[in-house]
Amino acid sequence: MSTTALDAGMAFLIEACRLKSITRANDLIDLSRPENVAEHSWHVALCALVLTPPDAVAPVTPHSRDRAIAMLLVHDLVEIDAGDHPIHLPLDPEARRAAEDAAAARLFALLPADQGAALRALWDEFCHGHGDAARLARAVDHLQPILQVLCAERPRPDHLDIVADNLATGRARWVRTDWPEMAACLQALHRGAAPPCPTLARQITFLATADRLKSVNRATPICDGSRPENSAEHSWHLALFAQVLADHAPQDASVARVTRMLLLHDLVEIDAGDTPIYAVADRAAIARAEIAAADRIFGLLPDAQGHEMRALWDEFEAAHTADARFAKALDRFQPPNLNLATDGINWRAHGATLDQVRDRVGQPILRGAPALWHWIAPRIEDWFARQG
Repeated sequence: MSTTALDAGMAFLIEACRLKSITRANDLIDLSRPENVAEHSWHVALCALVLTPPDAVAPVTPHSRDRAIAMLLVHDLVEIDAGDHPIHLPLDPEARRAAEDAAAARLFALLPADQGAALRALWDEFCHGHGDAARLARAVDHLQPILQVLCAERPRPDHLDIVADNLATGRARWVRTDWPEMAACLQALHRGAAPPCPTLARQITFLATADRLKSVNRATPICDGSRPENSAEHSWHLALFAQVLADHAPQDASVARVTRMLLLHDLVEIDAGDTPIYAVADRAAIARAEIAAADRIFGLLPDAQGHEMRALWDEFEAAHTADARFAKALDRFQPPNLNLATDGINWRAHGATLDQVRDRVGQPILRGAPALWHWIAPRIEDWFARQG
């Protein structure tokens, strides 16, 4: 990717940050606030990683799963311009389609032409629902808000009514006929009972627990500086970074594996919290807390699946493989871009120095994606020089 192409890719990724300010009708599972579209996109991508519907819904292969995840990272980007439309409210389909098409044309045109066309094709494929990957993506997009309502300790009655209508006559009516095991689990949750399928019960518990990542705030602000970013929307943004900046991955890296890694990498913060990179902290104690969190959270899944995802998390933490080094590089590369977009809010708050940024941010980026550091370093240096 040339410097010009990287400039375009970063313009797109910073614009994508605005999705974190678009709210949905759904509430978080703890009912503390409405969900935003960026953290929804992370959660449905996680659902696509975890859930395996029967062939009647969508035959799932590693390739179709990874393509569905890539789709879900971009499927709601158009809501930056078009907004979110709750499923229970009246809709003018033609006006909605026109607004979303215009948004897609603007947003994907920010990218280099070939890359913009590829991501636009993913978005179109999701919208049309053709192919196994699109069917998987649409299935979990239908299920995630239903699970979010039913897994709340005291679901809102109006939301329960919307869920019941959605499953009976709405877009999720396919669940009863095409995925009867999931339908039985949803019915049990609606009654306040334990889901009858042990595998789905453990997967649903994991996904419900993951919802709590949306309440873990980070030190880095979102791109408009209005509030701190949370770890769920950060994980979505990083996975999108992996898709857009794939040309900067090491030659032997798998961007699909990197994306999976980034969807999972901060789940431990549900228990351990986020520690700002510039904070004075007991890093050994933090590492112990994160390992205990990984034991608990990945242990919620069915055993084989939990071991597989825990291994991805361990790989990320160790940063010995090409995949993990690139994932770590992106994890360090995204925050300074948000700091530059907000005139250094986090750097100012923590009294960060240029040497600290070079050491704590620059070194991991250099190990996993050196061109990204060479691109951003002059911008960081210029910002610090202007501070006197």
